[in-house]
Amino acid sequence: MQTDTKKWGNAKYAVIAPDGTENIIMVNGRERWALECLIAAGEIGCTPIDHPGPRWSAYTHDIRGMGVEIETVHEPHGGDWPGTHARYVLRSRVRRVEADREAA
Repeated sequence: MQTDTKKWGNAKYAVIAPDGTENIIMVNGRERWALECLIAAGEIGCTPIDHPGPRWSAYTHDIRGMGVEIETVHEPHGGDWPGTHARYVLRSRVRRVEADREAA
């Protein structure tokens, strides 16, 4: 588990609308971790199974509140407790605005 708060501190991202306009958001902590996972996953998306995190639904809720479109796909699964699980797929175009500034 990553406990270094500098790793997931504030970072700026541009959310690019279909008309090309950009909205700058500031993201940190677990929401930043989840957004980075979603960006890296692309069209495949993320599930709590392949990207373990305790509160994916909360992270995506918070990120959506910043104006980022994230689709929730409900997928069936079997096993002892059959049902469905969520797959989160980033639908907005998002890019990192500036790199982390590391202390020298």
